[in-house]
Amino acid sequence: MTQPVRILVVGLGNMGASHASAYHRNPGFEIVGLCSRTLKSKTIPDELQGYPLFEDYAAALAELKPDAVSVNTWPNTHAEYAIQAMEAGAHVFMEKPIATNNQDAERVVATAQRLNRKLVLGYILRVHPSWVKFIEIGQTMGKPLAMRLNLNQQSSGDAWMWHKNLIDSLIPIVDCGVHYVDVMCQLTGAKPVRVHGIGAALWGDAEKQNYGHLHVTFDDGSVGWYEAGWGPMMSETAFFVKDVVGPNGSVSLVPNDEARTDADKLSDSADIDKHTKTDAIRVHYADVDDDKNFTRKDEILSMDDEPGHQELCDREQAFFLEAITEDLDLTESMEAAVNSLRIVLAAEQSIREERAIRLD
Repeated sequence: MTQPVRILVVGLGNMGASHASAYHRNPGFEIVGLCSRTLKSKTIPDELQGYPLFEDYAAALAELKPDAVSVNTWPNTHAEYAIQAMEAGAHVFMEKPIATNNQDAERVVATAQRLNRKLVLGYILRVHPSWVKFIEIGQTMGKPLAMRLNLNQQSSGDAWMWHKNLIDSLIPIVDCGVHYVDVMCQLTGAKPVRVHGIGAALWGDAEKQNYGHLHVTFDDGSVGWYEAGWGPMMSETAFFVKDVVGPNGSVSLVPNDEARTDADKLSDSADIDKHTKTDAIRVHYADVDDDKNFTRKDEILSMDDEPGHQELCDREQAFFLEAITEDLDLTESMEAAVNSLRIVLAAEQSIREERAIRLD
């Protein structure tokens, strides 16, 4: 019988706890330690009680000598922690983004390639069946494509603090934008050539701009925009737009727009399941007859049985295990992570310099 992969989980916030739960329940993994700078002062989820706790990452690596490390910390530590893990002999699962600058992103991938370590990025939409189908249908809509995507989140309760902490590290169109420009790149299969960004500082408690927009032009004529805003002032009107339009028609992910009824709960837009969960895929066909009337009705594909957030994390970690045990070639996904970061950082540069940025 193959021995389980011994894994150290670093960071136990929203995503870290979900990934740790996935490792805990997957017999292919054995958690050998949980690590966070302030872990011993935090409440450990019941299912994770009993695992060794560490507050010093380097010490945990040296003592445990894990086969793999799961990096779920703030983005500005991702590259450093991943490289340390790989140099210590471990494979790495890392929450997005791969780094906070292009040079570090390239250094992380170069380290994985040089040391022959598996590096899997937490691009959760790549394991989501609704998004996989959305992209598959979008690729049939002809060229060029017009892609409209957003993820606005209203901050209250627990979301107030974790949104603020994230913004202090990366602006929203960078932090979450990597997911959605990765989707654009999959849809078009084309090269991004120009990026333009705009931003606004609406939240006095945050160190950086909490609202932004990025626009991408591709070399096949396709265009896409992504909008992201976090903060207590954000509107929940049209916070979920996932729409692709091409010469042959359009495809849209349709959310549940039922109004929030309990004001004490997290707003719908801040619900972590709402980041990915949909109710249906709506497909519209542009075909018309001689009288210019549509020849096909819109098609509604039900997504009632789609996975929730924890199941998606389970799928990510099942893929990580497969990558290690089956020696999968991860070149494409690593290059995609570097490329998507390059695009969103160009948008941030565009905001700073007040000009469009050409990509080489």
